[in-house]
Amino acid sequence: MSEPIDAFKNAFRIPELKKRILFTLFMLAIYALGRHVPAPGVNGAALANMMSRGGSLINFYDIFSGGAFSQATVFALGIMPYITASIILSLLVPVIPQLEQLQKQGQEGQKKITEYTRYGTIVLCIIQAAGTSFYLQGLGKDIVPNPGMGFVLLCIMTFTTGTAFIMWLGEQISENGVGNGMSIIIFTSIISRVPLALSKLFTMVFKTGQIDMFRAMILIFLLVAVIAGCIMVTTGQRRIPVQYPRQVKGRRVSGGQRTYLPLRVNQAGVIPIIFSSSLLQLPWTIGQAINIPFVEKWITYLFDPMNLPYAIIDVTLIIFFSFFYTAIVFNPVETADNMKKYGGVIIGVRPGKATADYLNRIMTRITMTGSVFLALVALMPTLVFLILKVQDYTIVQFFGGTSLLILVGVALDTTKQIEQHLIMRHYDGFGGLSGGRLRSRRKL
Repeated sequence: MSEPIDAFKNAFRIPELKKRILFTLFMLAIYALGRHVPAPGVNGAALANMMSRGGSLINFYDIFSGGAFSQATVFALGIMPYITASIILSLLVPVIPQLEQLQKQGQEGQKKITEYTRYGTIVLCIIQAAGTSFYLQGLGKDIVPNPGMGFVLLCIMTFTTGTAFIMWLGEQISENGVGNGMSIIIFTSIISRVPLALSKLFTMVFKTGQIDMFRAMILIFLLVAVIAGCIMVTTGQRRIPVQYPRQVKGRRVSGGQRTYLPLRVNQAGVIPIIFSSSLLQLPWTIGQAINIPFVEKWITYLFDPMNLPYAIIDVTLIIFFSFFYTAIVFNPVETADNMKKYGGVIIGVRPGKATADYLNRIMTRITMTGSVFLALVALMPTLVFLILKVQDYTIVQFFGGTSLLILVGVALDTTKQIEQHLIMRHYDGFGGLSGGRLRSRRKL
């Protein structure tokens, strides 16, 4: 137990790492403060009171904004518009040759793509802010005392500015802090709702009796099982043995040893879950902007996280994005060519095309395993809601589901990045001397 504590102490002994950690905490403090700045023209207290009795769809979106959506603060839209814009641009890169050329230009091309992503974020913010304003006006004058076009324009300006500021915070964390800035912000938003989920569970078990002890124990078991499963799948690898020939250069002999090519089971991490959740917010926003009762009714039904249609769409998107993201970050042909260039050979497989086909086949199988696991975790809240009859969505989501998976995935990625700084400076990692750095499992 002392090893992780010692590792965190060591992190603050390294000036550069200490500076990055403190900078990240400072940026997150600013974000936490912004979640409580009320948007003009909205009665935040009345809205929060009404949202506490709202459906699972509203509560689901509220989780990713850290409660800012239910109170209509300046950060109500959260970081999801930026993520949606990133998804759209990623899908357009293979289709539009100009974007594909930019991607191949390295850092300069990536800067241009990031710039396009920012423009796309602003466009999506305007659409989502307009939809949110129509939704708030539809709740009555207790929520919006002065409805009208002026209120709509005010919402667009306020919510768009808030998301643009969050986008800037995330980029600053990625550049000068620890971890991926956007993921860290989502992590902070979700974990800020954990005390609420625990307090509700305590109240429903020990005070109101709405949840009996048996179902409470099942929820705790699911919590532990999902955390363990997330760690296993996120860190799991398929290690492919690779043999490199011995090379003699003067008096030096190099190579001639067997190494491994690690293929991660969940190559995409939490990206498919975040992408899917972000995209599924768009139909609801568009439905609110259209403001047609019939359309709103069907969209609310189809995209309610506790209904079967949403579950089917969510599973499909998660599996799709798992394969899509894996195809972007891992190229079997390029890997096979690099191995052939340096004389590397997979035992029992011919170099070149046969190696590329072999790697592609292995990667497809393990990606399917990882994507199915992600889909099952995402479906768990729906199963708990329908089978265990736990009606509070805040509790259901935190005891097995998308939120928990994101928390575990981001925590692991950030911890590994901190550990890399420690190892580089000859400090022990979170596993100590006996375990070394956080290692992945060899097989699943």
